[in-house]
Amino acid sequence: MEKVDVDELESRMGPGTVRASLTKPLGLANLGANHYELDPGESLAFGVHAHEHQEELFVVQSGAVTFETYPDREAAVASGTDGEGRGETVVVEAGEVARAASGEYQRGRNEGDERAVVFGVGAPQNAGDLDLLRECDACEARTAHRIELADDRSAVLAVCEACEGETARYE
Repeated sequence: MEKVDVDELESRMGPGTVRASLTKPLGLANLGANHYELDPGESLAFGVHAHEHQEELFVVQSGAVTFETYPDREAAVASGTDGEGRGETVVVEAGEVARAASGEYQRGRNEGDERAVVFGVGAPQNAGDLDLLRECDACEARTAHRIELADDRSAVLAVCEACEGETARYE
């Protein structure tokens, strides 16, 4: 049996105050696991996204996380541009658990006033293709993005695939 203290794990660059992977420290072979701590306004993910093969489970341990969910890519893209809200909003509070199916577009954010602590699990570990969508001011639309490491490795960047513009920098 493997055991880790989440307070001793190194946080990775990305959205959220704390973003610590449990996958390698626990020697997980078939699923991925993460510990998140989100201050108000922070997100679990880099944007609205769907995993080709992976379903995700989120256990909110404290605070609350508001998920925006969409049944498909078309609804996720349209909601970002026309403000019509073609998705669903699901608030998950401390002691509650939420599941996102593979192929379901979603993003969780802390829209509350206190820090949210979340345990997330995804299976299978090989999620397949990731379709990541973010708002791009230059394109004036919600567009496909990729995540990459800055040349000097000091930050993780969200880059619009349509215009190659940087839409977020996480240090």
